[in-house]
Amino acid sequence: EGAKENNLKNITVNIPLHGLVCVSGVSGSGKSTLIKQIFAPALQKQLGLSSNKIGNFNKLSGDLKAIEHVEMIDQNPIGRSSRSNPATYVKAFDYIRDLFAKQQASKIRGLKPGYFSYNVPGGRCEECKGEGEITITMQFMADVKLQCDECKGKRYKAETLEIEYKSKSIFDILNMSIEEAITFFDSKDRTEQKILERIQPLFDLGLGYLKLGQSSSTLSGGEAQRIKLASFLIKGGNAKVKINPTLFLFDEPTTGLHFHDISKLLLAFNRLIAVGHSIVVIEHNMEILKSADWIIDIGPEGGKLGGQVIYEGTPENLIKCKTSYTGQFLKEKLVSK
Repeated sequence: EGAKENNLKNITVNIPLHGLVCVSGVSGSGKSTLIKQIFAPALQKQLGLSSNKIGNFNKLSGDLKAIEHVEMIDQNPIGRSSRSNPATYVKAFDYIRDLFAKQQASKIRGLKPGYFSYNVPGGRCEECKGEGEITITMQFMADVKLQCDECKGKRYKAETLEIEYKSKSIFDILNMSIEEAITFFDSKDRTEQKILERIQPLFDLGLGYLKLGQSSSTLSGGEAQRIKLASFLIKGGNAKVKINPTLFLFDEPTTGLHFHDISKLLLAFNRLIAVGHSIVVIEHNMEILKSADWIIDIGPEGGKLGGQVIYEGTPENLIKCKTSYTGQFLKEKLVSK
């Protein structure tokens, strides 16, 4: 209530903590400021989760006990180093290493799962420290990356690559696409099933083309965002893991997505909502907006002419709001010709 930061001017905003809530409006109208700089940090502080700086506001009220945690699913990289990849982020790599450690050749040599990690010394190539490439620092130019001469980009020692699972080395598996891996790990083996549980949500979110071991530095912001979402879907599908009611915040998750992938994203949102979570999305995409339970439209323009709540309510009623640009575009989606 009474948010006043950048171009937000003395407004009161009602954000339901249930279902899919979309915050819309033209670029520069104040959507991100409202959610990312005021609402999210204020809510996190109220719940004792953060003490980060908060934009100016008068009061935060409502049924705050309805949620216990806040997750900002942004487009930042999924890991702190280039060694991070989809398999490590969703914990599938832990089980892949277990499979290789269980092979007879590994047992004879006394190799444990940690040997097959490229984050620590053991089976990794020590010339490139498991990177698969050597970085040459240039004083006045961008750094140059060259394939490691020792491992030829395979990240592991030759003796590590000699150990195979179903005729595949660990490099071969990490070089598989997620779609290929789902076909590969198709047995009733308990460890394989654990791997499938962790990579299936990635495929369901339209990421089947990514490689299991693809470096996080090569992923787009939208891909990183969906990988983070997949990790929460994995937790939600595990009956043994207690899931605290969480408010998920997304900033334009449909950027760069094909129409069919947007449908998959909506299915993922519905899965989270079905198990008791809440979702707030900053979005322009009409497919997402028409599926929302509640829309908050900020405007009417950008910059100094923005920062006002133009509309709050259902998508069906937004199309009646003549001052909303969002409503005008949404009308084409909701009103049959």
